[in-house]
Amino acid sequence: MNEMSYSDNFTPQQTQDGSYTFFSEEFDEAFHSHYGARQESYLKFALPTQVKKAAGNGIVRILDVCYGLGYNTAAALQVIWEENPICYVEVIGLELNPEVPKAAINQRIFYDWDYEFRQILTELAFGHQSYTERLKAKLLIGDARESIQLLHQSGFQADAIFLDPFSPPHCPQLWTVEFIQKVALCLHKNGLLATYSCAAAVRTALLAAGLVIGSSTPIGRQTPGTIAGYPRDESVDNWGDEEEEIRPIPPISEEEKEHLQTRAAIPYRDPQLRDAAEVIIMRRQQEQQASVLETSSQWKKRWS
Repeated sequence: MNEMSYSDNFTPQQTQDGSYTFFSEEFDEAFHSHYGARQESYLKFALPTQVKKAAGNGIVRILDVCYGLGYNTAAALQVIWEENPICYVEVIGLELNPEVPKAAINQRIFYDWDYEFRQILTELAFGHQSYTERLKAKLLIGDARESIQLLHQSGFQADAIFLDPFSPPHCPQLWTVEFIQKVALCLHKNGLLATYSCAAAVRTALLAAGLVIGSSTPIGRQTPGTIAGYPRDESVDNWGDEEEEIRPIPPISEEEKEHLQTRAAIPYRDPQLRDAAEVIIMRRQQEQQASVLETSSQWKKRWS
């Protein structure tokens, strides 16, 4: 595919903060909220995972699930290096469609970012890797369900994970219990995972992976995102690591806890990590239909 053809497949859409995103015809969804693509990368991912605090350790490892245009990685690098200019960062990005980051560069989506970040994103888009004195970044192209298994086998442990697929109804493959369990295996014991989703099915899958969950601040809409991490052992100072600060997870509300007891919380399942979206959705619908749990409408009525 030549340079002209792949950029033609993606038309930039301006969001409310002035930054641009793309619309995916395949998933019938924009890559970012209309509130602001750039703002979302900071407020839904970089800040909730507290990469700024992690930068104090001198090294930060990031797993960017569904790299897309590159906003989340760029925002995290900016926050980290503003806090600690000599912090070494290792980034692994998972992306299905290599034409998306290429189109972001060709469409000059990051025209107003500093040259260093534009250079890194360009190298990742076209060469799938970028190396500097303070960065080692790689883009793994392909089905994330396969890439995450290889990444776990490599022993990679992330201080911050950005879980940013298209929404569960449009891309259930990357919200299943089985996939999120694999993602959690790549999370450091002191690390944090952030996602824009607060769907009960997503939160159930995170809990099933052995993580505790909290809510991030709502951005541009009423619903919050979700933060997750491994349970903190308060009896152990800094988890036995004097140089690492514990990064607390804010608890969810009673209303949110009760939502996890409804049919909406029945998770997506993909036992072999290779089923089509339609199969995964149908499997969940059948489980919901057979369930005796309260419906979401009943839960909403009680809390309205």
